[in-house]
Amino acid sequence: MTAAAPYATWYNVAYLITGILFILGLKYMSSPKTARFGNRLSMAGMVIALGATFAQGILQWTVIVPGLVVGAAVGIYSGRAVKMTAMPQMVAIFNGCGGGAAALVAMGELMKTLAAANGSPLPFDFTFTTMLSAVIGSLSFSGSIIAFLKLQEVMTGRPITYPGQQVVNVAVLLAILYCAGVVIANGPNVLLHFEVALCLTLVLGVLFVLPIGGADMPVVISLLNSFTGLAAASTGFVLDNNVLIISGALVGASGTILTLLMGKAMNRSVANVLFGAFGAVHASSAAAAQGSAAEVRSVTPQDTAAILAYATQVIVVPGYGMAVAQAQHSIRELEDLLEKRGVEVKYGIHPVAGRMPGHMNVLLAEANVPYTSLYDMADINPEFERSGTVALVVGANDVTNPAARSDKTSPIFGMPILNVDKAEQVIVLKRSMASGFAGIPNPLYESPNTAMLFGDAKKSIDAVNNALKQL
Repeated sequence: MTAAAPYATWYNVAYLITGILFILGLKYMSSPKTARFGNRLSMAGMVIALGATFAQGILQWTVIVPGLVVGAAVGIYSGRAVKMTAMPQMVAIFNGCGGGAAALVAMGELMKTLAAANGSPLPFDFTFTTMLSAVIGSLSFSGSIIAFLKLQEVMTGRPITYPGQQVVNVAVLLAILYCAGVVIANGPNVLLHFEVALCLTLVLGVLFVLPIGGADMPVVISLLNSFTGLAAASTGFVLDNNVLIISGALVGASGTILTLLMGKAMNRSVANVLFGAFGAVHASSAAAAQGSAAEVRSVTPQDTAAILAYATQVIVVPGYGMAVAQAQHSIRELEDLLEKRGVEVKYGIHPVAGRMPGHMNVLLAEANVPYTSLYDMADINPEFERSGTVALVVGANDVTNPAARSDKTSPIFGMPILNVDKAEQVIVLKRSMASGFAGIPNPLYESPNTAMLFGDAKKSIDAVNNALKQL
C-alpha cells in the first residue's frame, strides 16, 4: 500500500458522508415542514465535499479563489435580492449554469488528455463520458437560457414554431451524433468534432425549448434539471470524482421523477409536452375569449367582501396571476380577517400552477401561510362541493378550466383540474378576459355561480380587505 492510499480512502469516506447528507437532505425537503433542515443538511454535505476536494491539492489557487469569491457573491446577492415571484427564472438560470459548467469541464479534460496522449488513442470510457457530459450539459445550458427568457417575459411565452421544425431538429441531432461518434471512436480531428458537436448541441437546446409554451415551463424546468444532474454525473466519471457521480445521479433521478409527476398531473406524456407545441394560440379561441367578456358578471371589492364574510368556507386557488401581482401577503391578511369572523380558509394547490414545481407553495410560505392550510388537488377537490363554500380564484386559469373534463376538442382535455366550478359561489380575480397559456377561453367565467373581480390581484385583495374591516 502506498503512502497516498490512506488519504485517498479518507477522501472517499468524506464523499460518502456527503452523499448520505445529500440523500437525507432530499428526504427532508420532501415536506415543507422539514425543508429548511433538509437544505442545511445538503449545505453541510457540500462544505464537506469542498473541503475534501481542496485537501487533495489545488494547482492554481489564483484562478480558483477569484472564482469562488465571484460565485459566492453572485449566489448570496441572488438569494437575498431576487423576489420570490422571480424564483423560477433564478432556478432556470442557475440550472443552466450547472450544465454549462459540466460541458466546459469536459472540454478542458479532453484538451488536457489529448495533449498528454500525444497521438495515442484515448480510452473508450473517457471519450464516451466526456462526450456525454458535454452534450447533455450544453443542451441544458442553452435550453435553460431560453426557459429563463420566457419566464422573464423577455421573449414571448407562447410556442415558437415554423414549417419543417422537426426536420431541422432531427438534422441537427444526427449531426451531433455523427460528431460524437467520431470523438468516441478516436477518429480524425477529435477536438474539432467535439467542438462542432458542442456548438450544435447549444443550437439544439434553443430549438428544443422554443416550441414549448409557458404553461409547460414547470415540466421543462424539471427535465432540464435532470439533464444537468446527468451531465454532472458524467463529469464525475471523467474526473474520477465519486461525489460528482453521487450528487449528479441524485439530481438526475429526482428531476426525472418530478418531470414524470408533472406530466401525470396534466394527464399528458412528457413527449406530448415537449413536442406538442402546447399553448399555441388559436385565433378562434382567442376571439371567443375576448368575445365572452360581455356575458360575464362582475363584482366590486365591497360585494366580494360581503360574499366572503358570510361564507362557511373559502378556498383560495392561487395561480401565476398571484405571483405577478405579488398578492400572497394580501391574501394572508385576508385569511386572518376571515378567520376572525369564523370563516374557514383553505388553499387548493394544483401541481402545475405557476412557473415551476411548488411555485405556489413557495410564495405562500413566504407570506407565512400555515402549511396545514395547503391542500393538494386530490384532497381539496371534494371540499368545493361543501355547502357554503366560496372559491376565490387568484390568477389561475387553465388549471380551473372545466373544459378539461367535458370538451374533447380542447387541448387541455383530460388534464386534472381543481373543481372550483362545483362551489356554491366562485369569484375570479383577473386583469382581463384574456385566455391563459393554453390560448383557449374558460367557460367557468360565464357560469351563473361565477363573478369576476377585474384588476391587479394585489390591489383587488387589498380593497376587499379594507371593505371587510368596515363590515
